[in-house]
Amino acid sequence: MPALETAPALLGLTALAAYLLGSVPFGIVMARLFGLGDLRKIGSGNIGATNVLRTGNKLAAFLTLVLDAGKGGIAVLVARATLGEDAAQVAGFAAFLGHCYPVFLGFRGGKGVATFLGTLLALAWPVGLAACATWAAVAAVTRISSLSALVAAALSPVWAFLLGRGDAVLLLVLLAVLILLRHEANIRRLVAGTEPRIGRKS
Repeated sequence: MPALETAPALLGLTALAAYLLGSVPFGIVMARLFGLGDLRKIGSGNIGATNVLRTGNKLAAFLTLVLDAGKGGIAVLVARATLGEDAAQVAGFAAFLGHCYPVFLGFRGGKGVATFLGTLLALAWPVGLAACATWAAVAAVTRISSLSALVAAALSPVWAFLLGRGDAVLLLVLLAVLILLRHEANIRRLVAGTEPRIGRKS
């Protein structure tokens, strides 16, 4: 992250607002709107788009993906427009934390992949496109969402460095580490060869 030049109080308010936005559990909201039941009792129990897809409702999954990505992107764009680049990075990090540890769900949230990608696209769109392409390429080959997310997150600091956004490398390293931690169970299943593939309902 760059040196913080914006007033600490404003950065604190920005972080709080972004965190609350990130805490909105759009997966649960979409599941209820589409009559799919409690998402936390379906499939993996995760509140993200991949688990919504396991219900078989592609529209609900798509809307969850867009909204989860959008809350990270909106947090970045609003913070940048009002307070500058320092605040944009703080807002992106806070929105991501909100999704992973939402106050509205007792701090038990999603794994942050869509919010991560939305944040990255708003923060540095060439890097975001590279990360999305990485996810898509791995998903096309393996059909495993978690592996695609892990590879995309791990390579995002590399893309940032190569594409001239060295100021974002530290932030992306932090986000990648958090994504790794949020995927601990997935990593165990990947090693065991039992991780479900995209489109499976369980």
